[in-house]
Amino acid sequence: MKVVFQDAFWAPRVRLMAEEVIPHQWKALNDQIPDAEPSHAVENFRIAAGEVRGTFHGMVFQDSDVAKWLEAACYSLQYAPNPELERLIDEVVDLLGRAQREDGYLNTYYTIAAPDRRWKDMSYSHELYCAGHLIEAAVAHHEATGKTNFLSIVRKYADLIRREIGPNPGQKRIYDGHEEIELALVKLYRATGDESYLQLAKYFVDERGRQPCFFLDEPGFAGGPKDRWFDLDYFQTHAPVREQRTAEGHAVRAMYLYAAMADLARMTDDGSLKETLFRLWDNVTQKRMYITGGIGSQEHGERFTVDYDLPNDTAYAETCAAIGLVLWASRMFRLDPDAKYADVLERALYNGVLSGISLDGKRYFYVNPLEVHPPTALFRHDLRHVKTERVPWFGCACCPPNIARLIASLNRYVCTVENGNVYYHLYAGCRSEWEVNGRSVRLTMETDYPWDGRIAVTVECAEPVSLNLYFRRPGWADEAGVAVNGEPVDARGALLKGYIRLAREWRSGDRIELNFPMRVKKMAAHPLVRENAGKVALQRGPLVYCLEEADNGANLADIRLSAEPQFQTEFRRDLMGGIVVIRADGYRSDPEAWGDALYGEYSGRLGKTAVTFVPYAWWGNREPGEMTVWARQLELG
Repeated sequence: MKVVFQDAFWAPRVRLMAEEVIPHQWKALNDQIPDAEPSHAVENFRIAAGEVRGTFHGMVFQDSDVAKWLEAACYSLQYAPNPELERLIDEVVDLLGRAQREDGYLNTYYTIAAPDRRWKDMSYSHELYCAGHLIEAAVAHHEATGKTNFLSIVRKYADLIRREIGPNPGQKRIYDGHEEIELALVKLYRATGDESYLQLAKYFVDERGRQPCFFLDEPGFAGGPKDRWFDLDYFQTHAPVREQRTAEGHAVRAMYLYAAMADLARMTDDGSLKETLFRLWDNVTQKRMYITGGIGSQEHGERFTVDYDLPNDTAYAETCAAIGLVLWASRMFRLDPDAKYADVLERALYNGVLSGISLDGKRYFYVNPLEVHPPTALFRHDLRHVKTERVPWFGCACCPPNIARLIASLNRYVCTVENGNVYYHLYAGCRSEWEVNGRSVRLTMETDYPWDGRIAVTVECAEPVSLNLYFRRPGWADEAGVAVNGEPVDARGALLKGYIRLAREWRSGDRIELNFPMRVKKMAAHPLVRENAGKVALQRGPLVYCLEEADNGANLADIRLSAEPQFQTEFRRDLMGGIVVIRADGYRSDPEAWGDALYGEYSGRLGKTAVTFVPYAWWGNREPGEMTVWARQLELG
């Protein structure tokens, strides 16, 4: 399946990745961005290759930033061939080859700083995590260029891992504290056909959580943080994966593990893994996920806590965790064709992921809270993780290149072919092409999504072709209009697990029209989400909205919506690149009426005020100020 964006929403963002973000991130990796935290990531490889003198700098997983950048750059070549970028990619790949040890080992921290500590501190070493990202980058490089040199480098490394780690006598019975190698090995298997890589991935998943856990005997684990939030559940090693009933620990690690489990469950038809994944999916999405698709509510440990613990101002909701949720959701659909997975994928993508990058692509959020009060966030210790503005780079820079690689590869998530059936999971103006029984079929989709729910699809094929097309009816859509060549179709009757099934012999020129009216919805949280009692959040289509100080003035927490607000929507082409804003009447107190009093008898007196909401993912692209997703509401009565 080949998909090319042609719309006013995703096409410019993909171009931005290729033309601005990827070159900008290359500068960041080479410490060429003024006022940004240094990376030194590329320099580490030069030191490991013996080409310059120096010491290792950065996090133990600094190599992964380069790997994710390479992956993003390779994906971008598939959209926009760029000989200069391809030359730079080749130079970096050659550098990796020169930094690789004779036996295949490739990790700059353990080559430069701790050569005697290979495979000895797996809880916090990130050795296999970095290897996994290198493998994913190499597979993307091979797909984009057809070259095999990078693939050869990572295969040599993977073969070393396969020899040294495993369940057999003489092997180290270990796994990494940060999952990633598992899903990467599945990709390597698909790229090479070498089943030993699939078996190694299966070993890592099956072995995880076997008790007693070997981490307990490691100096890294013993010398790490000493509290209950960094116990075995932080690494998802508290129990064998098939016995885990709730999502625990570090949210990104969990997402990468679950993504690999979904790959293996589908490829090996493992029923016990499937049951575990369905159970974990329900726990994450029904009890531990923010309305924005953010996950991992606690800063300490970047982790899950307990059901319904979803605070707004102290929220962590790491950008990488939302990306991990996208990766997991996309694999769950292939395991179980149900629109609920694409609904979550869409929620996380349009809200939890896009919030992590500025409109110009050069500044980033690591953390994505749902409420920000800058004077408080800049002072309070428990809000030290909250940035009131996006920043150019991070010392721990996992998120920026992760966003780049996801958006650069987003065409892979729009639609898939499953058992000869074509499923459209996301809506965007795009052209998709594939073959059916040796015959080429092209579908051209036109839409102003996510601002408008009207979608038109035109079929092009040289000869008539029988085909089942499935179009997701979004979970937010109250109704669906469907027509083929102007003739209405019973959308409810054609609905199968959330997808509208259109089966017929298609001819060139056939036209499909979908309409999912987008009304503004007042969303409430489960009553057990204590922070949101008496509050509502606005959602229109796939987008969650928020209040910003730039539109509404300070003290957003004092704003109340009326019990039955009348919403007006307007597309503002002049605002933040063009967005739909929501306006409503609200109420707020008069601070001046209080004088110097801190407390006083409740009067209930409120004044009317105009209120403006903007999409959450766009917040922070203007002057610094307050933001909140959840707003108070006056009760009916």
